[in-house]
Amino acid sequence: FLWLVTSIYAIGYMRAHHEENQTRFYACFAVAIASTMGVAFADNLVTLFVFYEALTLSTYPLVTHAGTADAEARRAGRVYLGTLLGTSIGFQLLAIVWTWTYAGTVDFRAGGILSGMPGGVAAVVFCLFAFGIGKAALMPFHRWLPAAMVAPTPVSALLHAVAVVKAGVFTILKVAVYVFGPDLLAASGGGTVIAWVAAATILIGSLVAMNKDNLKARLAYSTISQLSYVVLGAVLASAWGTVGAALHIVMHAFGKITLFFCAGAVLVAAHKTEVSELRGLGRRMPVTMGAFVVASLCIIGLPPLGGAWSKWYLATATVDAGEWALLGVLLVSSLLSIAYLLVVPLRAFSPAAGEGAEGTASEIREAPMPCLVAIVITAAGCLALFVYPDPFFDLVNQVVRVR
Repeated sequence: FLWLVTSIYAIGYMRAHHEENQTRFYACFAVAIASTMGVAFADNLVTLFVFYEALTLSTYPLVTHAGTADAEARRAGRVYLGTLLGTSIGFQLLAIVWTWTYAGTVDFRAGGILSGMPGGVAAVVFCLFAFGIGKAALMPFHRWLPAAMVAPTPVSALLHAVAVVKAGVFTILKVAVYVFGPDLLAASGGGTVIAWVAAATILIGSLVAMNKDNLKARLAYSTISQLSYVVLGAVLASAWGTVGAALHIVMHAFGKITLFFCAGAVLVAAHKTEVSELRGLGRRMPVTMGAFVVASLCIIGLPPLGGAWSKWYLATATVDAGEWALLGVLLVSSLLSIAYLLVVPLRAFSPAAGEGAEGTASEIREAPMPCLVAIVITAAGCLALFVYPDPFFDLVNQVVRVR
């Protein structure tokens, strides 16, 4: 659904921004969604790995869309491809081979396929999976994500909300539930190690985001932080943790894609990229900045936005596990997200400083209609997910049976 919305947005953005090589862009776009669907429907680790790599390769031309003449795009492409291929081949593939050697199968199965594996070995294998799935952006394998910000905004929305990062955390969730199973994951200690890596990523990502003036860079580090919410829920090895993790994939997708859409709209309409430049813009682009507020509250986890549900279930999972320190991490991170997200619309809706700035702002209008339509749809989705989360909850309930 979000891919369709992104396609609508991309039409308005790419034309208004006069981007070159649009045929190549949309062709790679199509291959990327096919790869994402392959990840979603994979029935075993080998099929998942093949489509996981296909997704990396098909999105590389999107990240480097600016072409070989742009040194920044070339550098970003090297970081992107090097990190994702390096982690998946060096760690994830090794973990898959190890799993096949021990279990004799790589098929996903309820309860896991590695039951009986010694706890210490299981912990090592799970850590290989967690760090090998580089698209989940666990630190220190996160640099590819902010590097990819050189890409056009529809690609940023695609990477950070719909395809690449969600393929990463979805894969970790599948491995935790269907390869290890909650019992082995809890007993091995591997989940505990990754839980604290995720907690560190949550806090560090939030702190870095607060210090980024570039809007897309700020949103990129916000994504790094929010992805680890999903990882944390997966490794808590409980029903509520799995529910919270799965729901956060959906809630974060709607919220973050809206934020990137808004960032792209500001670039197209006002040619501004820095948070410090946004003063006075809210009155000229009220739809865009109003949607930014809605999406920010969704990411923060405040009602009546969908993010409130996923963060509530994740907090419940930490309480049930007796992990009070991890609960504190979730709460502190939510406070930090208030600081680095809400300051953007607050600055935008504040009066412009000086006559010159006001005169410039008076010439600014909303982004092209396809961009606005996409922004309104995804912002409305953030609200709808709070009112009616049942379809997603019921889907996860088929896996963990919490009711």
